[in-house]
Amino acid sequence: MLNLSQELRLQQKLSPQQIQYIKLLQLPTLALEQRIQQELEANPLLEEGAPDEIISGSEEESAESSNEEEFDLEDLLPDVDDLYGYKARVDDHQEDREMPITSAESMTDYLRSQKGFLSLDRRDTLIAEQIIGSIDEDGYLRRELASIVDDITFNYREELSEKDVLHVLRRIQRLDPPGIAARSVQECLLIQLELMPEDTPGHAVAVRVITQLFAAFSRRQYGRIKERLNIDDVTLKSAIDLIQSCNPKPGEGAITPQENYVTPDFLVRKADQSFVIQLNSGNFPTLSVSKPYREMMEKMFADKKSDSKKTPDAQTKQFLRSKLESAKWFIDAVQQRRKTMLSVMREIVSFQEAFFTYGEGYLRPLILKDIAERISMDISTISRVVSGKYVQCDFGVYELKYFFSEGVATDAGINVSNKEVKSIIAGMIEQEDKTNPLTDQEITANLKEKGYRIARRTVSKYRMQLGMPVARLRREIVLT
Repeated sequence: MLNLSQELRLQQKLSPQQIQYIKLLQLPTLALEQRIQQELEANPLLEEGAPDEIISGSEEESAESSNEEEFDLEDLLPDVDDLYGYKARVDDHQEDREMPITSAESMTDYLRSQKGFLSLDRRDTLIAEQIIGSIDEDGYLRRELASIVDDITFNYREELSEKDVLHVLRRIQRLDPPGIAARSVQECLLIQLELMPEDTPGHAVAVRVITQLFAAFSRRQYGRIKERLNIDDVTLKSAIDLIQSCNPKPGEGAITPQENYVTPDFLVRKADQSFVIQLNSGNFPTLSVSKPYREMMEKMFADKKSDSKKTPDAQTKQFLRSKLESAKWFIDAVQQRRKTMLSVMREIVSFQEAFFTYGEGYLRPLILKDIAERISMDISTISRVVSGKYVQCDFGVYELKYFFSEGVATDAGINVSNKEVKSIIAGMIEQEDKTNPLTDQEITANLKEKGYRIARRTVSKYRMQLGMPVARLRREIVLT
């Protein structure tokens, strides 16, 4: 049996303008530059350059008409004075546009350039191409050899086996950098050791450690290694030092310094007793609505008493209207993004004034809600501004998320940033006895002596966030 019912619901939906503003707000500087260029290419009514003077709507004669095909230019161009007089400006003192990045050879191209020295036949060349194309960013081959066999058999109708692929793989693994295309860390280190001269100090023991006792080496169980191989501390340290000189990620370093950099979204500097905050928009073009299109439209609709056949049809009118509205929405969104980002950055600088004055060690606890309440904005808006954005100040370049942290209570009743606690933990670990590293419980006890009330599990979390392993994995062999 069907039941009919009614219910009253209140829903809130975002307008197209709001959606566009939100999307622009979360874009970092470089992505916004690309987005502006895309909009310039897609919308013929949007252009770079300062807007020209416009003819006021009051200078045009108004006329009434009963013909539905005739309409005023005012109908097509809403808020004309505001529209053409509006633009997204950039600071006059911004630096010149950045130089383009020069192209660099990728790891894939670098390996292909060496492939010619291997004197491969057609089938082995196909295998080599499949292997090189499957190497990940760390330099490892994660694909199964059977998958490579299947691809070549299906695409090129070449009959081959995993043994054939393994033969080519071993030759590629000995190209530069050594260990490239390895299938595991153990294989990567072993390849690099095998390419070293056999008379290298510690070489023979290092090969045995990686081949026979890799699990014990990974866990830094040095006592077990010495017992199994019947060696002393001096011999073991020589082998461990040799292993640690190898590169466990041969694919790293393919990105050039020019490519691996961060473009700050904000510039903050202290001048006298105040701070100067700038939005890094040096590469942003000035946006305005195209004057040639405006003049063409004015001419098109100037004679309202002319034959209706000469007036634009409904489709043309709709096209022009949509492009004009799109241009205005985009300019408004860019300008609103600028205002919102500067507003958020001003509050961050105001809240973290001690940091921007004296540097690290003076960071206060701060959460997104604090900024949202101070500028009367939603937390989601603050999150979009902070995500993926960077600021350049007198002490370096920092991600905006760096300035947000939880508070840790001290015995004095003062809340300090957890980043300060992490810095203290990192200092303890750096200065610890490497033959007897500090456990998390010992670090917790040391922090309590300094007045920081913190649980052991929190210390473990902070240590992992710092990228530092547990005590047994930090143990080193130190010869006296």
